[in-house]
Amino acid sequence: MSALNVAESTRKPSSIRSSGRVRWWIVWTLFFSTVTNYISRQSFSVLAPMITAQYHLTHTDLAKILGAFQLSYAVTWLLGGIFLDAVGTRIGLAIAVVFWSVVNIFTGFATSVFSFASFRFLLGIGEGFNWPGASKTVAEWFPSEERSLAVAIFDSGSSIGGAVAALAIPLIALKFGWRMAFVASGLLGFVWLFVWLRVYHPIDRHPRVTQEEVAFIRAGQEIAQISPVRGPQRWIKLLRDRNVWGIVLGRALTDPIWWFYVFWLPQYLSDARGFSLQRIALFAWMPFIAADLGNFTGGLISGYCIRRGISVVRARTGVCLISCLPILAGIPAVSVHSVYAALALICFALWGYASWSTMGLTLPSDLFPQDVVATVTGLSGLAAGLVGVGFTFVVGILVDRFSYAPAFMMAGLLPLLATACLILLVRTPGEPTAS
Repeated sequence: MSALNVAESTRKPSSIRSSGRVRWWIVWTLFFSTVTNYISRQSFSVLAPMITAQYHLTHTDLAKILGAFQLSYAVTWLLGGIFLDAVGTRIGLAIAVVFWSVVNIFTGFATSVFSFASFRFLLGIGEGFNWPGASKTVAEWFPSEERSLAVAIFDSGSSIGGAVAALAIPLIALKFGWRMAFVASGLLGFVWLFVWLRVYHPIDRHPRVTQEEVAFIRAGQEIAQISPVRGPQRWIKLLRDRNVWGIVLGRALTDPIWWFYVFWLPQYLSDARGFSLQRIALFAWMPFIAADLGNFTGGLISGYCIRRGISVVRARTGVCLISCLPILAGIPAVSVHSVYAALALICFALWGYASWSTMGLTLPSDLFPQDVVATVTGLSGLAAGLVGVGFTFVVGILVDRFSYAPAFMMAGLLPLLATACLILLVRTPGEPTAS
């Protein structure tokens, strides 16, 4: 594709007609990769009451199995981000989806805590590529004002995938057995692979993108495409950047909330509320739909603020600050008598969390060149995953020895600290810091 002239590429996106929809086809394909990712991931959590009863697992055993996934998943966020920055997302994500799909199929043959933990560890290796790759793609294909909506679209796949898993996996397990549920969810990745290889190509080599669409995208990208520093010095510079640490600490202190609700909600409904697998299928999907709404709420509000002239960083951190309030609703959820009131409060909390999370995933593409976005996203994912591992083990111990109440309390309060880290550390590139 021929290069665009300088004057054209530096005009504001509003002055260039947005011709073409290739970028939206790509982000919706990423949405479906996230859906398949979460259906595979949630298969064990949804089936945990059935597997726990068959193998007489304790909550500490469950924490070991869940923690094995989180550990490898966390490390792969960083290593996968570096790998994707080196080889690109087309091939990198294709390899990752095939890997996690095959592993999920083989999880259906597990028979012990060790084998379940081993397969979950391998699953985390594959699934850790999805978010760094998706964030890198959004940085490449979207202008700043559209990025939060694009992130909301692909990230909402986690909520939809979780809801689909909560609905479909129990029904498959009850009819064909829990082992076939793993096989069925694993096969979805191969369907996605066919679509991905047809839809996605890098922006400078895509056979169906128009020059007008490329001009629109380039005009709205405020951050350079290529980092000015190369080699080892690039990584040293990143580690010294306060924006990196603001994003890292923010993600590390909010992601454990998602892990808590995603991994422990079905077991909580079984343990504390007496839900059967059938009732879990009827109700456990609701918080995921609330989270889906939260993704779009945060994305649309921050995009609107940017179009109204508010700086990108202020728009993102402002949404995070507001989103802390509904997250607090999770604290009383564990103590209310009505199970429906508890589910309503959990839904409200996850709505707020997802709005916050969309901002956390968007900030790397707002603040860093495209060739390091996956790395920064991966570093934040590593920190979030490691803290999530610790939180998962703490929850298992607390539930075995006390109750779910302390875990719900921690999940409600951590975002306050996370938001403080963002506000204190994150700055627009080039903005002077206080002495």
